Amino acid sequence: MSVIEPIRWDTQHKTLTLLDQTRLPREEIYLDYTDPTEVALAIRDLVVRGAPAIGCAAAYGVALAAIQYTGDDPAQMDAWVRDAMKVLSESRPTAVNLFWALDRMGKLLDSLQGEECTKIRTVLEKEAVKIFEEDLASCRAMGDFGAQLVPENAKILTHCNAGALATAGYGTALGVIRSAYRDGKVSMVWVDETRPVLQGARLTAWEMVQEGIPATLITDSMAGAIMAAGEVDFIVVGSDRIAANGDVANKIGTYSVAVLARRHNIPFIVAAPISTIDFDIPSGEGIPIEERDPVEVAGYGDERWAPEGINIYNPAFDVTPAELVTAIVTERGVLTSPYTPAIADLVRRK
Repeated sequence: MSVIEPIRWDTQHKTLTLLDQTRLPREEIYLDYTDPTEVALAIRDLVVRGAPAIGCAAAYGVALAAIQYTGDDPAQMDAWVRDAMKVLSESRPTAVNLFWALDRMGKLLDSLQGEECTKIRTVLEKEAVKIFEEDLASCRAMGDFGAQLVPENAKILTHCNAGALATAGYGTALGVIRSAYRDGKVSMVWVDETRPVLQGARLTAWEMVQEGIPATLITDSMAGAIMAAGEVDFIVVGSDRIAANGDVANKIGTYSVAVLARRHNIPFIVAAPISTIDFDIPSGEGIPIEERDPVEVAGYGDERWAPEGINIYNPAFDVTPAELVTAIVTERGVLTSPYTPAIADLVRRK
């Protein structure tokens, strides 16, 4: 399942192609990139979004930097690529996969000291492709692990978009839903609209329609009432960063869903690759929360409905405490509380 391709790499022409998610669902427009600075802007402006997809795009951005340098001085190439990596690192602060991918590419660059430029370009490109392919495989593995947790004939609620569009092409939370639907276990998907940028209404709903998975769009404020009515059996969301104790940063509004899930005794599942776990941050208090342009809350697109002069607060993410998380699904299996030793064990097995 999932024929959606948010990220493409043209090996022959050395071009990164991204599906412009800011235009969905009205237009399906693919944009080509050969400049790492333009890739950084695409990440910042949400052309590509979702933590795993951001990591993939950043890795390709590093490869493009090496390709863009046409000289034959390895030291100059190294400086050129590291300048591009700095620009990429400043595109968005919360999604740890961005920094994970840049760190991985940076360590590989370290190992190539003294090599010819041609080899450096080739190796960095191959590593970016490998990161992409690994993400696709990990999403499929997560989907299969998570599907085992889904009850029969389940009505599933999800928040934001953690689908093919947010990854290399299968999804974390929606990967679980895709695999469960494949197994005949899904009767309905409730799609939170996800204010203020409407990733649920624009992107998750679009993915469900594309693949014929039965889904119903609701406003964020309807989730509690639907849970109280007994219409939700299972909740699964993605994550942009998970702390070492299992606290989870995800799209703003996720914490409210988790609190409601606990009130109504509904399993609250987080699906994310191990690259989303920040082993260096002890708890969610240390996760940086991106604040975005207030205009996103004031209206949508070219239409503004809030009055001029009103103060606006626009954090893009919130943190859900580990105590509200029923399980964390990774590509290596399902983690359950207590999360601190479960996550520490992943470090030992890395």
